[in-house]
This record gives sequence, C-alpha cells and structure tokens, in this order.
Amino acid sequence: MSSPSKRREMDLMKLMMSDYKVEMINDGMQEFYVHFHGPNESPYHGGVWKIRVELPDAYPYKSPSIGFINKIYHPNVDEMSGSVCLDVINQTWSPMFDLVNVFEVFLPQLLLYPNPSDPLNGEAAALMMRDRATYEQRVKEYCEKYAKPEDIGAATEEKSSDEELSEDEYDSSDEQVAGKADP
Repeated sequence: MSSPSKRREMDLMKLMMSDYKVEMINDGMQEFYVHFHGPNESPYHGGVWKIRVELPDAYPYKSPSIGFINKIYHPNVDEMSGSVCLDVINQTWSPMFDLVNVFEVFLPQLLLYPNPSDPLNGEAAALMMRDRATYEQRVKEYCEKYAKPEDIGAATEEKSSDEELSEDEYDSSDEQVAGKADP
C-alpha cells in the first residue's frame, strides 16, 4: 500500500496532466489553485473560477478542502468565504476518490444540481426556490462580473480585499484598477 504522500503526488500529477490548469501556492504539494470552468447546459457555462485546494496530511483518507476564490452565486457556496457545502467532499469522502473526481464529477454536479434545502448562501437558496428564472439571471450576472476568463489571474489579489468589503459596489472599483478604465 502506498503512503499518503505518494498518493498525493500521484493524484496531483494526474490532475495536472488532465485539462485543468493547476497553480501551486508554495513549494509543497498540499496547496494549489485549479481553474474550473462552469459546466455546459447550466447558467454557470462560460464562467471560470479559481478553486483553492488544500490537501490535509492524511489525504486521501481525509477529504481535501475546496473553496472558490472568485465570487459565485450558488445556494451551497458561501458568497464571502467561497467555502463549499458538498456532502461527497465533506462527509462521504472515500480514498477511492481522487482530485480529478472533484473537478470532473463533484463540482459540476454541485453547479448543475444545487441543493437549496442545505444552503450556505440563504439569499441564493430562497431566490432559487421562489423564482428560478431570476435566480439563473443572477448567476449569469455573477459569471459576467466575477468569473470571466481574463479576470481569473486577479482573483487571488481581490479575495484578500473582499473580506474587508461588504458591499458589491466596492468590487467594481477594484476591477477598474485591474482592468480597463471607463471613459
């Protein structure tokens, strides 16, 4: 049987050899970012998110910690911290799963089939249950505002200031500094 560190290396290499862009956070293999594209046939299609992955020392026996760095509007994702409420990752994790499963199965399923009865974002859950069309429009607005492919590089820097800001309006000034200035 292989050690957890060998398995961690093997899973990370498998993820890097797949179609996902992986950015290491430091010299170790325990923290990294993965660029994740919203699934087709969903209001998240066209969005790109930077996902922070942290592998515990006991990986694969203990689940990875997964969080969205740039904002996403979803009942099962905390809007401010980006933490994910996902049973497979948080409670039913098994060493049979690997990192590719997280990005090819678990996260796409989360976005395709939100669970408004177990929310981390109560506003998104309530809107989804009350008015699905308006909910999907809000999802698309967030994709356009926070998850454009060209914005993903700036997501890391924006996250640290997002925690200090509570109003969405302040984010637009951050984007103008990093992007094109409006005339």
